[in-house]
Amino acid sequence: MRTRPLKVALLGCGVVGSEVARIMTTHADDLTARIGAPVELAGVAVRRPSKVRAGIDPALVTTDATALVKRGDIDVVVEVIGGIEPARTLITTAFEHGASVVSANKALLAQDGAALHAAAVEHGRDLYYEAAVAGAIPLIRPLRESLAGDKINRVMGIVNGTTNFILDKMDSTGAGYQEALDEATALGYAEADPTADVEAFDAAAKAAILAGIAFHTRVRLDDVYREGMTEVTAADFASAKGMGCTIKLLAICERAADGGSVTARVHPAMIPLTHPLASVRGAYNAVFVESEAAGQLMFYGPGAGGAPTASAVLGDLVAVCRNRLGGATGPGDSAYAQLPVSPMGEVVTRYHISLDVADKPGVLAQVATVFAEHGVSIDTVRQSGKDGEASLVVVTHRASDASLAGTVEALRGLDTVRGVSSIMRVEGE
Repeated sequence: MRTRPLKVALLGCGVVGSEVARIMTTHADDLTARIGAPVELAGVAVRRPSKVRAGIDPALVTTDATALVKRGDIDVVVEVIGGIEPARTLITTAFEHGASVVSANKALLAQDGAALHAAAVEHGRDLYYEAAVAGAIPLIRPLRESLAGDKINRVMGIVNGTTNFILDKMDSTGAGYQEALDEATALGYAEADPTADVEAFDAAAKAAILAGIAFHTRVRLDDVYREGMTEVTAADFASAKGMGCTIKLLAICERAADGGSVTARVHPAMIPLTHPLASVRGAYNAVFVESEAAGQLMFYGPGAGGAPTASAVLGDLVAVCRNRLGGATGPGDSAYAQLPVSPMGEVVTRYHISLDVADKPGVLAQVATVFAEHGVSIDTVRQSGKDGEASLVVVTHRASDASLAGTVEALRGLDTVRGVSSIMRVEGE
């Protein structure tokens, strides 16, 4: 066994970074045995050096992250500071100075993953990022390695624990969105500013990463259709229950039927209670993968938090250190397919539309005519009302998103339609 330790630089020592440092210390002997050499925490870059960090030698703490990654004796840089800059510059600088990188930075990878992979290849170094998607759940490595010989057609999942907690609370208690968000905040599941979660920016970044790996195609954050879940109401859940469904914020990446293009999208959707994703509760994540040979696979577990995310980081650290000892690199960017990313308008699915209409004869016929004129076939209709006011709920057969959008625009132009109160896609059937 090699006796000189592999030196690790840690960028960031917050919730995740502190857990990485703790596990490196408490599991040092096990890590040495698994890697084949000791690993040594050689430096920790932070913004507030005066903060007490239990278990970390104050002599290792620095505010000069650039100097740390430029040292030349660093074998692996673990980046858990997040954001675009300075993370991007620090990672590329690490490659230039001979270090491999383990990152949990979903936003950066979704925006600049191709450039980071190119820099890693240029300098003969590794870029691993299991922790960037779904926390502790092993997902990136199975897609990149275990299923490398298969053809993946669809990846659909719950990849944000905060939004799943909120929607699960709305479903199980009948709470409204704001009430459920307030509880999530009080319990520490939601940030003081929950925008990245509830408006689906976080999930969209993860969808871009998943789609790129699954379909061997470069998919950027800008390629992902994104729709948040702040408009989901208790009435939507009541309608979903009437259909034997629940509502989840889903990241959906799929290959077109002809195999010539891909789509990536994040939005709330109704899914049948019989679907495995419907039973994912609280702040947990789950990802459903459909491939030609392996069939249907589901990955489930805690999708965030210090210890779960650190578990994924340490798994990558072990793999990268083994590669360093063997003089090799692991799987990198695979974008040979170069499939185009189709716009949302070409996505085909079912829809649940709630309309506020005048309660008088002929309304249903007018509405049905609009659907027919736009090539959207109606599956079921439910109508209720009194005192001149009525609610009309229409569930369609499969149609393109563009056709549905044209239908809704035309419906809003009818004198008898007072409003389109909800549009929800229906998935997983």
